[in-house]
Amino acid sequence: MIAGSPLPLRVVDGRELPATHRSLLRPGEALRTRDGEVHALPRFFYEVASWQAALDAELTPHFGLWEFMEVDVREPPPLRMFPRYVPCAVTTIAAALEVMRLDVGAQVRVAANGGYRSPAHEGSRSGSAHCWGTAANIYRIGTDMLDTQDRIERYAAVVRRLLPFAWIRPYGSDRGYADDHLHVDLGYLTAVPQGASELDHDAAAHVR
Repeated sequence: MIAGSPLPLRVVDGRELPATHRSLLRPGEALRTRDGEVHALPRFFYEVASWQAALDAELTPHFGLWEFMEVDVREPPPLRMFPRYVPCAVTTIAAALEVMRLDVGAQVRVAANGGYRSPAHEGSRSGSAHCWGTAANIYRIGTDMLDTQDRIERYAAVVRRLLPFAWIRPYGSDRGYADDHLHVDLGYLTAVPQGASELDHDAAAHVR
């Protein structure tokens, strides 16, 4: 356990999890995207003991942790059972969407499988930022379903204005595009919580 989390959740080093979870979450391992980029997977996670704990964990005034961890049967069974583990960087996408929520003045809904999904999820073969917990697929804003080009591009313009650092998946039906949701992506961010060290004891001994 890592001390100092401001949320009512235990923070864990993924490398200290049981072997089954380590093999599926691959904490700290390199993952190659379909574009050939290589990024280190998240190592530090919030441990979510139950669905009630997910409901109780407020990341921002308008977003709870539960909204970023809904998955279907394409996620391996061990990762659908509690306790579940969500990368600490999930707080960054929640904070970004909070900015959007305040601007549009309406509820912003994240799709199932549209928040965090593990690298073992069947939809994670491309090395998407969803594996880092730093991307969200938004399917509805207020009463607007994001299933038309006009609505998707209208809200994409809002995101670009508010969050110029975010990447928006372009509209379309081909691979790499989206035609039934708005994909907001902050990139391959990882978060190291207070009280944690990224280096093991031997490596840290040589740091001045």
